[in-house]
Amino acid sequence: MGKELPIIKIREITSYKELVVWQKAMTIAEKIYLLTSNFPPEEKFGLVSQIRRSAVSIPLNIAEGRGRSSRKDFAQFLHIALGSVNELETQLELSMRLSLSSKADYNEIIGLLLEVKKMLFKMISSLKAKS
Repeated sequence: MGKELPIIKIREITSYKELVVWQKAMTIAEKIYLLTSNFPPEEKFGLVSQIRRSAVSIPLNIAEGRGRSSRKDFAQFLHIALGSVNELETQLELSMRLSLSSKADYNEIIGLLLEVKKMLFKMISSLKAKS
């Protein structure tokens, strides 16, 4: 008979910090802080504050959801993170339309946001399928 394939043991993720989606979300938050540091001072309590809160909300909700005791709760927090992704996309679009950010910066962050969005959708689907 043919060779048997080796059994591969998949290690359980023990911390939200091990989640690639959280890591990418943290990179987005970092890039947003750097980007908005160049916005005009009059936007400090307006668009800058809104953009930063949306960006930080993504990894925060992933982390909080991962710490919950049920798949349903985790999925709910991933949905909230997804909402923050959509908010941030809209805010970045506005900042570009107002010429507060360059097309290159916009494209870089939007690319990362799309990756995170896809990951969140897959995670939510997976959690719902297992419950």
